[in-house]
Amino acid sequence: MSLIYPSLKPIASFQRSLGAVTIGQKLVIERVQIPIANLHPALAGFKIVQMSDFHLDPFYQLEFVRQAVDTANRLQPDLIVLTGDYVSHIGAAIFELAPVLAGLNAKHGVYAILGNHDMRSKVKIIKQGLRQVGLSLLINAGQTITVGGGQLYLAGLDDGLWGKPSLKTALADCPAATPVVLLMHEPDLVDKHARDPRVALQLSGHTHGGQICLPGIGALTLPDLGRKYQGGLYRVQQTWLYTNRGIGCTRIPLRINAPPEITELTLVSNS
Repeated sequence: MSLIYPSLKPIASFQRSLGAVTIGQKLVIERVQIPIANLHPALAGFKIVQMSDFHLDPFYQLEFVRQAVDTANRLQPDLIVLTGDYVSHIGAAIFELAPVLAGLNAKHGVYAILGNHDMRSKVKIIKQGLRQVGLSLLINAGQTITVGGGQLYLAGLDDGLWGKPSLKTALADCPAATPVVLLMHEPDLVDKHARDPRVALQLSGHTHGGQICLPGIGALTLPDLGRKYQGGLYRVQQTWLYTNRGIGCTRIPLRINAPPEITELTLVSNS
């Protein structure tokens, strides 16, 4: 498949005009500890690596994704989660991206959900591309992760803007007294999910951290369901939320003060 991408010359000129403002595609690893109530001792130190918002098209960046995959693997995670938006508009781009993502390695597997752009880019093709390389999709479904004598329940929801997310369905098989890590593309829906005391942590993307954030102004634009929790760690009732800035870009191939991110989240006991 051959994709056509826009010229980057106007972007380069704009970057030079901004001077000292932090610009560009340098990948950042954000390391965060997440205190979990009643965490089984066997899960203390459990490491989750989150990647999100690859947006492969129309700004071709497959080599950058390869570098991100290598970086994630070097962290030696227990679990890797992918929180949606693999493409922007061209569904067939997933057949270039998915084989690269298949190189991700984690002791307890790699799990994925879909984002709003995936839903609008021939979602059947996106699902096919991910599944044919062995990536596990969680769409209103969950998976029990067992470590020694401890358990963690990983749940994934359908997209909040274009899908039909159902927390009830996703948690139907959740064992009693087991903390839930919830994958949900749009972060602002945590206000609803935090009402369920089982949800210890929600992992989201969607916002790109604002993508273009100017000093004294902040993010120039934020998407629907991503305006309240722009990026980083939040406490919402008894639930933790982490919003990942993602790997790729939309609209223009430019980030300002919102660098691409891989998140390493380490679970610790809060007792």
